[in-house]
Amino acid sequence: MGTPEFPDLGKHCSVDICKQIDFLPFTCDRCLQVFCLDHRSYMKHSCPKGDREDVTVVICPLCAKGVRLNPNEDPNITWEKHVNTDCDPSNYEKATKKKKCPVPRCKEQLTFSNTIKCRDCNIDHCLKHRFGPDHTCPGPRKPEPSFLSFMSGSSSSSKKKEAKTTKPNKASSSSRWSNLLSSAEAGISKLGNDISHKLQFSSSSSGNDGMVEVCPQCGAKFSSVAVLVEHVEKTHERNKKQNHGKSHKY
Repeated sequence: MGTPEFPDLGKHCSVDICKQIDFLPFTCDRCLQVFCLDHRSYMKHSCPKGDREDVTVVICPLCAKGVRLNPNEDPNITWEKHVNTDCDPSNYEKATKKKKCPVPRCKEQLTFSNTIKCRDCNIDHCLKHRFGPDHTCPGPRKPEPSFLSFMSGSSSSSKKKEAKTTKPNKASSSSRWSNLLSSAEAGISKLGNDISHKLQFSSSSSGNDGMVEVCPQCGAKFSSVAVLVEHVEKTHERNKKQNHGKSHKY
């Protein structure tokens, strides 16, 4: 078995009448024996543990429920347990009766793929009768009068509350605007007074600053030295000459 390079390659089938060597054998997950391609299934090699994990379900003809058969238990015992404990014949019609389209003379069975619920009447219909005119839809349900009265009362009360809340808001907003206007006017007047005061101060200071030179004899102020010299020559020198001439005469 195998080759010189791979001596462990391939195994014989576990079936006595086969014993075929297979280089890619299959191992049964129940009995853990090796089989060839032809005997890999549970039935082909008659696996003694092949039905332990199988799930067999029988539909009860009385209640249309599924009954799971236990491989390690007699099916008759499993059936008797179901009939005595879980079987409910009233469920048979619910499970077997298929829902159909409610439109008269329509025999279309409603399934998952062809069922549409109408928005107005909330009733399931087939694709052919999905629109309102096709199944004579009565339209959306009208609200009850008690509900309408409740809604109208709530809306009126809410409007009153809004009116009450809006009135003080208007008064408060008007008072705020008046306060803002008065404060703005006061600020503007104060700014104007400051500007006028500064202008007067600058004009007075500029007028005084123009007279820079002061006469040492009479204290008069002049704007330049030339004007001061001219004043001294014309006024004080002339007075000195006049006084000196008077002294010589005496």
